[in-house]
Amino acid sequence: MKALALFLLLTSGLSAADTFEVFHYHWSVPKAADWKVVQQDGSQILRLVTGREPPPGPRRPMQFALADTREFRQVRVELGLRPLKRSLLIVFAYRDPEHFDYAHLSTDTAAKQPRHNGIFHVYGGERVRISSETGPAAFAISNRWYQVRLQFEGSSGRVQVTVDGQHIPALDAVDLSLSRGKVGIGSFDETGDFRDVKITGN
Repeated sequence: MKALALFLLLTSGLSAADTFEVFHYHWSVPKAADWKVVQQDGSQILRLVTGREPPPGPRRPMQFALADTREFRQVRVELGLRPLKRSLLIVFAYRDPEHFDYAHLSTDTAAKQPRHNGIFHVYGGERVRISSETGPAAFAISNRWYQVRLQFEGSSGRVQVTVDGQHIPALDAVDLSLSRGKVGIGSFDETGDFRDVKITGN
């Protein structure tokens, strides 16, 4: 059985290097070489160093680190984000690679770019926007830190995101189809930094 398990692991293209530990969580990623844990000002920073376009097929993100936790029905994610280009994302209610939601935080307003700065739903196909296009961009500029909080209530389907304590209308939505799941952090196809990640819920 051990030999069979090792064979399946090798032939799947995965390895132990596709997981790492930071912020007191274990994380799974598509490719560990795309990520780096660095020390800065006495703090750990998780850096996404390589932005990758999603593979051919339905357009949805895949370049994110998924926390190895139970599936949360109610969850709060608090963290620092520093976009090195335009945008970063927080995944929530993750069931599998084809079923999850995510908050896309961007320097673009949703009115300018409807595929940015919003809450999106993935359910077996192309990602679909489920939030309004109103309000300011989540990030004023790139290459600076922002304090972000995401709150998801599976019973009501409500998700709300604040940035530096400010409510962003375009990052407020309801999804009743995915009532629980795991949490991830990453980007659609760009790079950025993450620090002080805290995931709490039940």
